[in-house]
Amino acid sequence: MSRDDLLATNAKIVRECTENVVKHSPNAVLIIVSNPLDAMCHVAYEVSKFPRERVLGMAGVLDGARFRSFIAEALDVSVEDVQAFVYGGHGDTMVPMPRYVTVGGIPLLQLLPKDKVDALVQRTRQGGAEIVNLLKTGSAYYAPAASAVQMAEAIVRDKKRVLPCAVLLQGEYGQKGLFCGVLAKIGAKGLEQVMPLEMNAEEKAMFDKSASAVQELVDVLKRLGT
Repeated sequence: MSRDDLLATNAKIVRECTENVVKHSPNAVLIIVSNPLDAMCHVAYEVSKFPRERVLGMAGVLDGARFRSFIAEALDVSVEDVQAFVYGGHGDTMVPMPRYVTVGGIPLLQLLPKDKVDALVQRTRQGGAEIVNLLKTGSAYYAPAASAVQMAEAIVRDKKRVLPCAVLLQGEYGQKGLFCGVLAKIGAKGLEQVMPLEMNAEEKAMFDKSASAVQELVDVLKRLGT
């Protein structure tokens, strides 16, 4: 199956599921998990006609959890003491943010040399493939489920959590009309605020590259008419 075939197949499934959700739960907040995640968020958003606040993509919580886990393993510390997050699309162009990582409040770059940090960033980008190779058949499901539950709890309990997730950007970080992973405040309304974050030139270039990869997928969907 080609990438275009996979896109068309998954878009059809997401479209049908979204139509049924809108029919039976018109006030719902959608949490999209299907891949390619950012592109599938676009499908759900266009089909549902919901405001952007009520269509969210899960991947940032998952990718951030993997990043935290790999850092904790490298330092032999509890993952509970690692704060880390990932920006950008859910794929090989995702943008882990080591400059903002802390371990017990200590910046990561004070604890590990740059080459080891770079290796952790790359491992995070390839985390999904690593899981697939370990499982042999199928792909990750425990961590994606836990990540979606974390987002759902933030909504149901109005926790006002600040979580990395895919949202429809409306000018934030120089992107408009595109779902991409950023830090967002999540509460009873769904998306309540896209959190501001200062990026340096390197981080911004990587983020823009990741957004371009998402746009390519969206353009394929438009060409396929899905």
